[in-house]
Amino acid sequence: MTDAVYRLEKVSKAYGSREVLRVDFLEVQPGEIFGVVGPSGAGKSTLLRLLDFLESPTSGQLHFKDYLANGSRAPLDVRRCVTTVFQRPVLLSTSVYGNVAYGLKIRGDKEVQCKVKGVLEQVGLSDLARERARFLSGGEAQRVALARAMVIEPEVLLLDEPTANLDPYNVGLIEDIVADLNRERGTTIVLVTHNVFQAKRLAHRVALLLEGKVVEVAPVRDFFEAPQDPRTAAFVRGEMVY
Repeated sequence: MTDAVYRLEKVSKAYGSREVLRVDFLEVQPGEIFGVVGPSGAGKSTLLRLLDFLESPTSGQLHFKDYLANGSRAPLDVRRCVTTVFQRPVLLSTSVYGNVAYGLKIRGDKEVQCKVKGVLEQVGLSDLARERARFLSGGEAQRVALARAMVIEPEVLLLDEPTANLDPYNVGLIEDIVADLNRERGTTIVLVTHNVFQAKRLAHRVALLLEGKVVEVAPVRDFFEAPQDPRTAAFVRGEMVY
């Protein structure tokens, strides 16, 4: 048994007769930013759904620390260790403050105001605390979604294309927030991204997924400068790999 946060062994996910993911072996280590890259349809989002216990593997073993996903709903204490920020954030029809406070309130936290104030400062949204969520720009909405995840202090943060369709300014802001969160809190982060440059900037290790299978996993420098698989080499050169 290792100290890995996640360990996947012979994990597959199928919808009917169509298998969309098959991972022979994969580990995510505590405190790392683990990047997952690959073209659309490679199985990246399916992998995140398994890691967040939103779905169960069709076969194989998915371990989260000492918990083994067995097809039943993960217990609450396990689910509360992990949260996801999706590509298109779904915000409540309330204020920025109300969105960020929501998770703390349903957990009965006694320091809601202090914690929300602190995290809004971290993501640069203090001035918009009372703004209604529906009036926010795309970048602001994504930062609210990120703040809503951060404020509950998860052990693992799963990011599904968190900067897709955002302008460079907001991409930079979100990348800085993610890097600071990992560095200062030691949060384990799994980052799914189409942007290989983003993976290179943020990740400690990177995995390439193609057709639902893990092609290569390597430390970020090796992945980009000395890939072992020719498909990885082609992908990081920007070639169309499917």
